[in-house]
Amino acid sequence: MLAPGYVIVRGGRIAAVAQGRPARRPDIALPSGALLPGLVDLQVNGCFGVEFQEPDETAWAEAARRLPETGTTAFLPTVITAPVGALARILRAASGFPPAHGGARVLGIHLEGPFISRKWRGAHNERWICRPAPAAVEELISAAAGHLRLVTLAPELDGALDAIGRLTASGAVVSVGHSDATARQVAAAAEHGARMVTHLFNAQRPLHHREPGVVGAALTDSRLTSGLIADLYHVAAPACQIAFAAAPGRIAIVTDAAACAGMPPGRYLLGGQPIELPPGDGAPPVRPDGTMAGSALRMDAGVSNMVSVGIGLEAAVSAATRVPADLIGRGDLGRIAPAAAADLTWLGDDLRARATWIGGELVFGPGEELRGH
Repeated sequence: MLAPGYVIVRGGRIAAVAQGRPARRPDIALPSGALLPGLVDLQVNGCFGVEFQEPDETAWAEAARRLPETGTTAFLPTVITAPVGALARILRAASGFPPAHGGARVLGIHLEGPFISRKWRGAHNERWICRPAPAAVEELISAAAGHLRLVTLAPELDGALDAIGRLTASGAVVSVGHSDATARQVAAAAEHGARMVTHLFNAQRPLHHREPGVVGAALTDSRLTSGLIADLYHVAAPACQIAFAAAPGRIAIVTDAAACAGMPPGRYLLGGQPIELPPGDGAPPVRPDGTMAGSALRMDAGVSNMVSVGIGLEAAVSAATRVPADLIGRGDLGRIAPAAAADLTWLGDDLRARATWIGGELVFGPGEELRGH
């Protein structure tokens, strides 16, 4: 943490970072709060009324345009379990979408399912769950045309280890999730190339003192980074503290946001099926049977929530920036360092986004109010 400090931006990239005050009057001065790298969210099912299960170019662009309001500058639209053919159509359509200029960067697609455990399916439709047959894996890889960046699957399924190897070879990061795997099966997945665990503690075999399960493996295997839904509903504060203490540098804050995020209470869709966002600040949406189904979390609120339960600001920010960026091979994002993209967000003292820049261009915030301050 540099305080005071300054950043020089040229051509959309960080040119220099230094402690102290610049030699000349800055173009922009921030009177309070902190300047952070832009936040990177690896699991976004939807937001601001948009569901990514529906491949609508205009709607996706609008969601990307609004995400900087939350401090998010890069994200993975997430598509959940559906019939393989339907998923292939979504991937094929989305792979042709142009970049959303003026909005958060789309870093690829996160495919969460359909190769998951029925026991730990959570809000996923059981009818569409299937094993990772080679033909199905190839169909999805081909449809994504290089845009498949993250795939959540259950490694205990028949054929899953071969699928992990094939997906990894295609350039995707494989994440263990919605899984009843034992710790040994999770280790086998890591040996075949898996590098992540999806929404730690949720929809997976829990920690037991004689069978550590997915949770135990996630916290102890240095090859694995865990996503953590930081809304304090999906994971209680003490469990969040345990995760950060047990796996420092290996926790990535995610929102798992659904279309209801940033919207008033009411009925929305997740995976094409209804969910209800109840009244209450931060409460997650639920299926008609009461199953939690995604969240209404913002990334800046995720950082704030972790700080509120005792996680240091630097560790919380790293979990929302550098850790997820590095996991998917984007070393140019998630840091304020020379040669990195000038994706930045200013959080106020309340740790809520006040302004956001992508490639050095202001895309959200007060604009002229900061100039010459």
